[in-house]
Amino acid sequence: MNLEKIYNNMSPFELRNSLKQLAEDESKKSTNILLDAGRGNPNWTSASPREAFFTFGQFAVGETRSTWDNGDLAGMPRKSGISLSLKKYIDEHINYPGTELLKNIVNYGIELHHFNPDEWVHELADGIIGDNYPMPQRMLKHIEVIIKDYLKKELYGYNPSLKFDSFAVEGATAGICYIFDSLVANNILKPHDTIAIMTPIFTPYLEIPSIPRYNLNVVKIKASEAGKNKYDAWQYSDNELLKLVSSDVKALFVVNPSNPPSVSIKPDIIKKLIHIVKNYNPNLMIISDDVYGTFVDGFKSLFSYLPFNTIGVYSFSKYFGVTGWRLGTVSLAEKNVFDYLVSKLPEYEKEKSKKRYASISLDPENIKFIDRIAADSRQVALNHTAGLSTPQQVQMCFFAVFSIIDKNSKYKQLTKEICRRRKKLLYKGLGLELDDNPYSASYYTEFDFLEWSGAIYGNDFSNYLKNHCKPVDILFLLAKKSSIVLLNGSGFQGPEWSIRISLANLNDNDYITIGEVLKKILKDYAVEWKKSQKYSIH
Repeated sequence: MNLEKIYNNMSPFELRNSLKQLAEDESKKSTNILLDAGRGNPNWTSASPREAFFTFGQFAVGETRSTWDNGDLAGMPRKSGISLSLKKYIDEHINYPGTELLKNIVNYGIELHHFNPDEWVHELADGIIGDNYPMPQRMLKHIEVIIKDYLKKELYGYNPSLKFDSFAVEGATAGICYIFDSLVANNILKPHDTIAIMTPIFTPYLEIPSIPRYNLNVVKIKASEAGKNKYDAWQYSDNELLKLVSSDVKALFVVNPSNPPSVSIKPDIIKKLIHIVKNYNPNLMIISDDVYGTFVDGFKSLFSYLPFNTIGVYSFSKYFGVTGWRLGTVSLAEKNVFDYLVSKLPEYEKEKSKKRYASISLDPENIKFIDRIAADSRQVALNHTAGLSTPQQVQMCFFAVFSIIDKNSKYKQLTKEICRRRKKLLYKGLGLELDDNPYSASYYTEFDFLEWSGAIYGNDFSNYLKNHCKPVDILFLLAKKSSIVLLNGSGFQGPEWSIRISLANLNDNDYITIGEVLKKILKDYAVEWKKSQKYSIH
């Protein structure tokens, strides 16, 4: 097996599959337990909103039978009187799991937003049954209001002047794909245009621009691994940010907090970014993926600071343990640079857009960019079938209200404590003191093996490591000898010798084990170095 070839040409997630197979093989023939910290699927789930969802599902099925009941066949929920039917159902099934939360979810819409009770409950009931296409396609009417409340609370700040639309999508990854497609389809991003990517970053942002369909030039805005103090770790220097001054840079892609360093951008760095956009590159298109924002105290998305320039992308997957549901949103301010740039296209390009969207509107030129994203997600011709499935939207809505009415943020504290506790245990196993960073989500950690080796055994040993092995050797050694799967940070455009460790998906004590095994591997290399140098290590 040519490890260098795999290392240089594989996406880190494809490399993970090879590592996992080795780790599984080793686990079968030894006492080792497979520990896969290569992928960030959390091992917790948010139970209460699920209980409310499934209890409400039983009510909705009952409503279908009340309209037409022929054994295995039933009808559709009626709208008239459905809110009273739900009240009666809750009163009669008050001891069912999630009933109290269900009542609070429904009341939230009625009391805070003055939703018509029958229309609101019917949207949820018809949605959970899934008997109709999503309508509106972008997001169900009442549910969009709720989701925007959630996004304001958790990511965008309580800014009454911030008016925006949201599109429900199959997780953040789907949102990323749809956005790339629409930017190109609408000629506001063209082949050979230059985009900037803040690195390290989730690999699709690195891989998609090079696909021949897009063929974009990429400028990397590189975060510094360390700085003068803990607050500077994984932040962006002035020299790196200055790459955005040129108007040749059409778009900026960022995951904030980052993946894998899992660190949010500091407020003073954001101020510098705002200054650059406002004064030098006012038409910069920013796509900010904020999936880890809920794990950082006081987090605010770039969308809240630069709403005119930013598309906000968010996935419910990590916070609520819901990767299998595929729940996410794409959000865009009512006044935004994307619509502005479309309006300023040359006439011949406007004509192309008119033809593209003519089948879905009598006024295709004035279709909002976020609605273009929704239509493009189904190649426009299938716009009538666009949109996230309605049961998914209802479950997303239940998660959202659950979070909103959690006034003391008890659930949020639980999830943050899980990640932070595991990070401490990992560093304990490594024999290192954890320097807590207030901007860290602690969902992942990016650990520099070479820097660590030098801190323990000195620079001569670090040079020996560089000359006698490659970072991928460490990963394969972990898999083959200890059934541990980790990823290379360089695959995310991090430092060459960095290792990405998910802190979300294993049991607490497993992280002590990972730290101790890494420490033993380092010691074994040091022993080999000692033999080669013919002197003792103390």
